[in-house]
Order: sequence, then structure tokens, then C-alpha cells
Amino acid sequence: MSFGKMNSFIDIISNAPVKDADGFVTQGDTVLASVRAYKEERNGSERWANMAVFSEASVLFRFRKIPGVEVSPAQFIVCEEKRYRITSAEDVRGRGMYVECLCELVEGSVN
Repeated sequence: MSFGKMNSFIDIISNAPVKDADGFVTQGDTVLASVRAYKEERNGSERWANMAVFSEASVLFRFRKIPGVEVSPAQFIVCEEKRYRITSAEDVRGRGMYVECLCELVEGSVN
């Protein structure tokens, strides 16, 4: 994967309880890392057909592994003002160089 293909900027976010100065706990977003990534939308290619198990996944992100940051399905990715829930995160080819995340778009509801 070359830097030429990694042309999307993403933020990896953890949604964890945050305690403020007064001791109250609220849900808050913590940015774990901001990196460049390769982004591929779901399409009709053979590769996406083979990933039919991940039917809810609509986007694939691939980025360089970040030292000290463990990417898990409990986190979110923000890219181009859209929020994606990580469905699956795995090491590409087991080499420890790249992480591939299958994600689904999180859409807000209007009350």
C-alpha cells in the first residue's frame, strides 16, 4: 500500500466515560489517533462478494499500524464528517504493518 492510495484522513475515536473536573461522569469521544488511510466503499466487485459474512459493512479502511494503539470493534472511525462503527479489525497478512477495518455507517435519528 503506497501513500498515494492513502488519501483519506481519519480519526480513530473511543467512546468512553469521561470524568470532568467536578467529578461527574459523561459519555465523551476521545481521539486515539489521526492518520491517513485507504478508503474503499462497498461495490459489486468479487472481493466484496467474498466478504458476504460482513453484510452490514459498507466501507473498508486500511491504514498503517499505530504503535501503542489497539484498534477494536468498540471504537469508531470519523472520515469526511461521517461516523463509522468498526465491525471488524484485523492485521493484514499477519505482518504487523497494516490494519484493515470493515465498518458500517452510523446514521443519526431525528426526534
